[in-house]
Amino acid sequence: MDDDRALVDALRAGDPSAPAAMIERYQGILFGLCVRMLGHRQDAEDVVQETFVRALRSVEGFDRERPLRPWLLGIAANRCRTALGRRARRPTPIEPPEDRPDSRPGLTDPDDLAGELARALDRLRPDYRLVFTLYHEQGLPYEEIARVIDRPIGTVKTWLHRARAALAEDLTRRGVHC
Repeated sequence: MDDDRALVDALRAGDPSAPAAMIERYQGILFGLCVRMLGHRQDAEDVVQETFVRALRSVEGFDRERPLRPWLLGIAANRCRTALGRRARRPTPIEPPEDRPDSRPGLTDPDDLAGELARALDRLRPDYRLVFTLYHEQGLPYEEIARVIDRPIGTVKTWLHRARAALAEDLTRRGVHC
């Protein structure tokens, strides 16, 4: 937390090395969230860049007593939602459904299970995927997730429960057993 305060102070003071320090510290975390939400590397890179630009522009109004990570994740989550909304308005090519059960006798390769889980995550509603990712991949507690997505803690818990249930149902329907 003290590192975040020092970083915010350096950003506000105009230290030329501060933006690079913030990017180096948080780029991986933000990219992980964005690529999970958007499912496309270039889109994720664009959103991460936009997140840092927005954060640098508004750092003066940031409460230096709060940690930077949830604030940056919140900006990134909002940018991902915007990108998904733009994407939803674009026509998409029709692809065959991937809902067919897996006819293989059993998954013995752990990479197959990881791939199936990634595909199931990609099919979740964006808000469920966001909460799932913030909780399970970013390790944020319910309270921070609620602040990041600007929803009550009860909503966070509900969405996380529904995300888990949808994942289990999707994997079962596709014949994946862990």
